[in-house]
Amino acid sequence: MPRRLPRRSLPTAGAFVLASAVLALSPAGAAAQASLRTADGHPDLQGVWNFSTATPMERPDDLAEQATLTAEEAAAWEQRLAERREANESEREDAPLGARLGYSVRIWFEHGHTLSDQRTSLVIDPPDGRIPPALPVVEERAEARRVLRNRHAHGPEDRGFSERCLLGFNSGPPMTPSAYNNNVQLFQTADHVVILNEMVHNARIVPLDGRPHLPERLRQWVGDSRARWEGDTLVVETRNFLGETSLGGSSANLHLVERFTRADADTLIYEFTVDDATSWTRPWTAQVLMTRTGEPLYEYACHEGNYSMASSLSGARAMEAREAAEGGGSQ
Repeated sequence: MPRRLPRRSLPTAGAFVLASAVLALSPAGAAAQASLRTADGHPDLQGVWNFSTATPMERPDDLAEQATLTAEEAAAWEQRLAERREANESEREDAPLGARLGYSVRIWFEHGHTLSDQRTSLVIDPPDGRIPPALPVVEERAEARRVLRNRHAHGPEDRGFSERCLLGFNSGPPMTPSAYNNNVQLFQTADHVVILNEMVHNARIVPLDGRPHLPERLRQWVGDSRARWEGDTLVVETRNFLGETSLGGSSANLHLVERFTRADADTLIYEFTVDDATSWTRPWTAQVLMTRTGEPLYEYACHEGNYSMASSLSGARAMEAREAAEGGGSQ
């Protein structure tokens, strides 16, 4: 899979709080707040936003009753995380060989280092911070995919969507923090919003003009999205997914609602609700803080660098030929 070097250095959460306080207290505060709106009066969501975070999707078992941490607890959490990464991945010459090898891999990644709002999970509903139990059919679908992946690939359809450069690990929808390429750029006009993800360089062009969704029979890799404003929150509703969505465990019946709210000049609150009655026992919601970055998006040239697909398929054909010659047949 193509990889790129990390290159961004984002301000800390404390810097965001300080910047917001200065903005509110300064004489130019009101004007600055007004500048956060477009000409038609809606919040201006445009820019490049990073959604890296150290907050896990689900709350750890040992914090089952604790939705948030104190400032001291959060700092200790982040310090322990940094120490674990340093122990396992280090560029120091006196570090163990395994740690130095780990570092040679880590430099490609872009993990988050701080917790979002000191929360112990990105899942905010259910209140326990855990994704609801999955239905048995989810494991059945996963097993069917494992069968395809473990046999000699009959064709590219046997491989995962990320191997085929169709969907990103984290681009969704919904967007979920991952190891790298946690960046999205938003564009607005009066009747459209564009959601451009760095991962696999995919752009969703979402109408804001009230048009209906596509007919149910017309399905797409990233679904069919329609947007509307609810006060100062942009709401994007997506349905008509294909079965192979980028959200693990979900199905073609996924109904997704995303909400984008401008908190301040440097913070965007991204919230998504997953409703898939054929996958989970109830809907669930997660919230991610996105932070503004002055860095541009970089092209994720997935197809151009995807030598593995041709190699995998040609290798499968070679193995089949060898097995046929040996009288073993193919799998």
